This record gives sequence, structure tokens and C-alpha cells, in this order.
Amino acid sequence: MAIEEPKYSIIETSDQFELRAYDSKIVAETFVSGSSYDASRTGFKRIANYIFGNNTSQNGSNEKISMTAPVTIEQKTEKIAMTAPVTIEEQDDKWRVHFVMPASHSMDTLPTPNNSNVLLRELPATNYAVISFSGLSGEKKVARKTAELMSWLESKNITATGKPELARYNVPWTPPFMRRNEIMISY
Repeated sequence: MAIEEPKYSIIETSDQFELRAYDSKIVAETFVSGSSYDASRTGFKRIANYIFGNNTSQNGSNEKISMTAPVTIEQKTEKIAMTAPVTIEEQDDKWRVHFVMPASHSMDTLPTPNNSNVLLRELPATNYAVISFSGLSGEKKVARKTAELMSWLESKNITATGKPELARYNVPWTPPFMRRNEIMISY
């Protein structure tokens, strides 16, 4: 069964790296405190609850929304005044977890989340630098892959404009060697 993914075009490919141009998209997101592992689990459950029917459509009923991939997690940060974004940031231990909504929906047609911790937001078309990898996505591996992506961007004289996001495409019971993970950074 194919799972819908956000639409994008490839600008450049080099080994495990890609530059991509993503179309605009709508996300259902939530903010969660704690470790990345705990925040990922809690955030996933919250948003899955929304797409599985904990919502109110325009006709007053509950609506199931198709599952999409990836599930994305990014650490929410606060910039310190007069610094470059991305490189010097203060961590506030909050994580943003989001699902991209199916392209067939608009902000007008999506049902309203019943949980006030789930928000809907439209994101503009954005370019991302991406590194893909398989296996588990623990903190050390994510940090290493993020550093590799940042180094590749630097070698191409491309400046990141956003924060690293971890994108996971598979259900939790997928064997690690078959998993598809990505670190994505807007530029």
C-alpha cells in the first residue's frame, strides 16, 4: 500500500544528499517537551489521534484522514540575539512533531482538531537540503548525519535558513535495515 508523501522536485543529487524544491503543504503539528524519543512518541500519538477521527468536520461529524509520510520532528529553539540562526541556539526542550496532510485537502476542507494541542498550519513552498539514511534514528546518529549534511552544504556555499528536521517514513515495526530516514534543512 503506497503512502502519500509531500510533492517535490529534485534540484541536485550527490551520493546520499539531495537538494529538493517542495510544494506548499499543510501540516498538523503539536509541540511536546522531553527527550526526542518521548516527544516523538507522544507527538505521533496526538496527531494520529487527530487523523484517525478525533476531529470535527464542517458537517459536525468525525472524519478519518489518510496517513502520509514522513512523520517529522524538529527541536524548537529560541535564537539568542545577534547570532546566526542554526549555529548558535538555546535549547528549550520542546519538539515540534508534524504530519503532512494529504494534498487533496485544503485549510478549508480539513476538519478541526478536537485536541487544542494539535494545530493546522500551511507551509509555503520551500527548498530543502536532505541526507537519507537507513537504520535506527537515535540521537547520536541524527547528530552525525546532521553534521554531514551541514558540511556538505558548506562545501557548496549554501546557507541553511532553518533548523534540522528528522523525517521518518516507516512504521515502528519495520526492520531497521529497511527504514528510510532523512535529515532535512531548509535553505
